[in-house]
Amino acid sequence: MELTEIARVIDISGVRTDVTLGEVEAIAAAAKRFRFVCAFAMPCFTRRLVRLLADAPDVMVGGVVGFPSGADTTFAKAATAKELLSLGVDELDMVINVGALKSGLDAMVRDDIRAVVDAACGTPVKCILEVAYLTDDEIRRGSLLAVEAGVAYVKTGTGWAGKPTTVEHIRLIRQTIGGAAKIKAAGGVRTLDTALEMMDAGCDRFGIGLRSALGIVAEAYARAGRPLPPEA
Repeated sequence: MELTEIARVIDISGVRTDVTLGEVEAIAAAAKRFRFVCAFAMPCFTRRLVRLLADAPDVMVGGVVGFPSGADTTFAKAATAKELLSLGVDELDMVINVGALKSGLDAMVRDDIRAVVDAACGTPVKCILEVAYLTDDEIRRGSLLAVEAGVAYVKTGTGWAGKPTTVEHIRLIRQTIGGAAKIKAAGGVRTLDTALEMMDAGCDRFGIGLRSALGIVAEAYARAGRPLPPEA
């Protein structure tokens, strides 16, 4: 992959509590300018984001399910997935029931994920483990349960936890699932070198906030000796 294509493995996101409509509009503008592969907002702004990116067919729109705690009921998660799909999203990122995983309720975790996968009707689902709260054994179990449930990606975190995703997390998940699913890293990925190291370890996609995503892309263009694309 050319450095200037780094945006094609980054989901640019605005999924903090305090994200404003103005930031969502800035995310859409950045996605169009740099061709980020996908853009995410919180559910209340997802319809607006779909409209903002309607003229950018190479930029997908994602929706978040059970975000950020993962503790919603399975019914609520499946219903959210269906509503987001009705709004036109192309992918879904769902948070697992972290408490259930830590309680050893593996069937509950797997069935919760599978309900969203079934509701998605073929739309790719990325399953968020929230690795900052998990032991290595719990990360392994959660990864395997996600694969059993049919996810397209195992994702490390929401970005809301106090600890960042590390390269070691990526290696652990890849060693656990092999090629059964792709991996998305989110939470603490703020530099180009970090992203490249994670890709070497087996990461396929990244979820990164607006400011850090723009910084990574700018660094990539600078290293490649290429000018940034013009603003619209």
